[in-house]
Amino acid sequence: MNEQVKCRGCRDGAGFEMPITMAFQPIIRIADGTVFAQEALVRGTEGQSAGDVLKTVSDENRYAFDQTCRVKAIELAAGLKIAEAGSLLSINFLPNAIYEPRACIRMTLTTAMQYGFPLQKIMFEFTEAEKLDTGHLLNILRTYRSMGFLTAIDDFGAGYAGLGLLSKFQPDIVKIDMDLIRSIDTDRVKRTILAPTLRMLRDLGIEVICEGVETLGEMEVLRDMGVELMQGYFLAGPSLASLAPLQPPGAVPEQRSRSAI
Repeated sequence: MNEQVKCRGCRDGAGFEMPITMAFQPIIRIADGTVFAQEALVRGTEGQSAGDVLKTVSDENRYAFDQTCRVKAIELAAGLKIAEAGSLLSINFLPNAIYEPRACIRMTLTTAMQYGFPLQKIMFEFTEAEKLDTGHLLNILRTYRSMGFLTAIDDFGAGYAGLGLLSKFQPDIVKIDMDLIRSIDTDRVKRTILAPTLRMLRDLGIEVICEGVETLGEMEVLRDMGVELMQGYFLAGPSLASLAPLQPPGAVPEQRSRSAI
């Protein structure tokens, strides 16, 4: 079966009509305060949250939504000169929106070329919010890696993206679910769970990002546990179509929505 037939769903689905933009939230390398990556988080152009936008996504327009997000993220990131600053662009994707990886990546490649955005500066991260065929997901991840993209598992420890998947494919990065990070400075059980997880990921050669860092105590404990990359409102919140300034120590964190696409 050729790519054109395989990707029939890409052509036959409905378009995504809601105008969107992106907010960018940095992932910080704690040792020196540099920005490792900027994660693109979908927002409506009239201030709608990620959750509000996702409510308009259906089986019929899922592919169009996924493609629209990729294009908008690259377009804005190029204008903000994210790659020139030495940072990666992290783009969330929906595995169930991809029919055939090499066919469905064409618009991403075209957009990156149009805006002069280097492919090696793009990282694709996914959360298995929906259970899907592991073979299909592995095909996507392996294809993306073969094309030079970095790959990341988001919200590791929640949902379906767990040890079974990790045994079959080792991504470049794993993002630890924020529920495990919350209050880790005062919760011995969470520290007991996280410590061997960090050792396992390091042994596999996988970089770790702890997301949802909202207090100085959380940041300090994670740093003492050897975590180098962190993301969260204590460090910087998302900034609409712009790059956020880093939060000064002691700033009062806002609450983050779990919807990160």
